[in-house]
Amino acid sequence: MKHLSWVIPACVLAGFSALGAWAPVLPARAADTQQSRRVYQWVDEHGETHYGDRIPPEYASQEHRVINGQGVELEHTDAQKTGAQLAEEEQKKADAAQRAERDHNLLNTYVSVQEIEHLRDQRLNLISDQIKVTNQFLEILTGKMNKLRVVSTRYKPYSPDPNAPPMTDQMAEDLVRVGSDIHTQQENLREKRSEEAIMSKQFESDIARFKELKGIH
Repeated sequence: MKHLSWVIPACVLAGFSALGAWAPVLPARAADTQQSRRVYQWVDEHGETHYGDRIPPEYASQEHRVINGQGVELEHTDAQKTGAQLAEEEQKKADAAQRAERDHNLLNTYVSVQEIEHLRDQRLNLISDQIKVTNQFLEILTGKMNKLRVVSTRYKPYSPDPNAPPMTDQMAEDLVRVGSDIHTQQENLREKRSEEAIMSKQFESDIARFKELKGIH
């Protein structure tokens, strides 16, 4: 019952349309009233469309329209967006701005595909050299560790001989230090290989986008 004042039956709306069709023969005041009549239209949670002279508070934040007595739309209000929707829109704007900046930089930095490829080869060769140096250092460290392990078998607790002397502090420190150095260089090697893969992929993407912007096939 509380929504009865808000809901306009379909026959009344049909009457509005009929009055609109006969507007030329109506008195001027009646025609003006017909034109100025404002009716709100909204959809409830069940998908049913409602009409009324005002919108119930629980639907005020949802999408709705304002129409006149002839059914002509006067206003359209979109539903209020959630925080997640607003955040998604902001992210899309940021992504679009980032793409535009990337395009600008590509066009202002390079004049040809060959120039991009030349820079790519220079940077990838530099990383490749760093990977080689790291691998060589790892081989040296691994050799040291192997020798230390062999020597450590002469001492407790690694020697099976119950009369073996205890390991010296220096040897214990060397084992820990070399093991730590090996771990560090292995991490460096993983990082360099990851950097190499990312850089290669980025240059491929830049070349493809540069060709697209320049219309090169």
